[in-house]
Amino acid sequence: MNTILIVDDERAIRRAMREILEFEDYEVVEASDGKEALDMLRKRVFDVIFCDIKMPKMDGSEFLLKSREICNTPVIMISGHGTIATAVECLKNGAVDYIEKPLDLNRILSVVKEQLQKAKSNLPTMQKQVAKRTKQVQISSSTVIIGQSQKVKQMLALIDKVAPTDAKVLITGDNGTGKELVAKMLHEKSLRSKNPFVELNCAAIPNELIESELFGHEKGSFTSAIAKQKGKFQLADTGTLFLDEIGDMSLNAQSKVLQAIQEKKILPVGSEKEIQVDVRILSATNKNLREEIEAGRFREDLYHRMNVIEIKVPALNERREDIPLLVDYFLEQIAAETSSEKSVIEKPAMAFLQDFDYKGNIRQLRNIVERLIILSDKVITLNDVKNYL
Repeated sequence: MNTILIVDDERAIRRAMREILEFEDYEVVEASDGKEALDMLRKRVFDVIFCDIKMPKMDGSEFLLKSREICNTPVIMISGHGTIATAVECLKNGAVDYIEKPLDLNRILSVVKEQLQKAKSNLPTMQKQVAKRTKQVQISSSTVIIGQSQKVKQMLALIDKVAPTDAKVLITGDNGTGKELVAKMLHEKSLRSKNPFVELNCAAIPNELIESELFGHEKGSFTSAIAKQKGKFQLADTGTLFLDEIGDMSLNAQSKVLQAIQEKKILPVGSEKEIQVDVRILSATNKNLREEIEAGRFREDLYHRMNVIEIKVPALNERREDIPLLVDYFLEQIAAETSSEKSVIEKPAMAFLQDFDYKGNIRQLRNIVERLIILSDKVITLNDVKNYL
């Protein structure tokens, strides 16, 4: 039976990983920090190690370096606060892969199977694995914005200028254009980049729960409040809070968000004690907030508070010259994710994709590319695009 070591200070993460791995008949051993894990490595052999980066006593980066002095067991780094630079640094130091939180449990299983298979087959050396994995991290990073069009260049220049400040930014654009990517890039280029990036989709939370999600609640403050819980403002303290689809937030919640921004304090539901918070606010919407203000659905004072800087993300139809770059990026990304050979697309097929009307923007284009990869042979033809678009 193959044995897997999980090193993470979060018990919930260890438990979730243990359950999925034991279900697949792997033996699982847990460690809550790097020092405890190193002691285990000196006493027994493991087949695969998963290690969090941010931990007390000894962080994952230090553990990775010291583990290389003891054994050559493949180490997969996991983190909820990572950047491309962090990932690449880990890979250079000997990690074989890097997975972002929240964890995709299917991805966990596929990585384990891949590493065990490589051990059996005595495949590439560590140096070759590092080079390959570095490329995969760069390909799959959620903070890559692809494009050379004038509109994209202007947007990226504005991001570079605004990111180092604490200015509140309103990100506007249609669904599927990549507003969340802009928010993440603003955070990663900011002075708060090493601190939390917390996001909340306002459209996905029922109105009666939005205040609890934002500000937290005390135990017993409402029927389902079985324990005290921190809200997004408190979780994002010293970092960035991204309020996606803010145009869907209720007027009552808007009022409290405005108060929190003005006073830099929050009041959890059911509590009488205010909590000081230091949060940079980024927000996004696909709605015309001026029209929402006219209709009485959005507060004008909150709009002016949030809209210190507006970054408009262009629709894909406005930047058609970027489509070949995006298609090639998705072809490479999907090939890396599935450990398969990269598909090739013929010029007439690419020209057809460039002329297509994208109502779902980049999200729609990515889905189309994935469909074409699945349903076509390794060479995607014009007929394939016409048949499967």
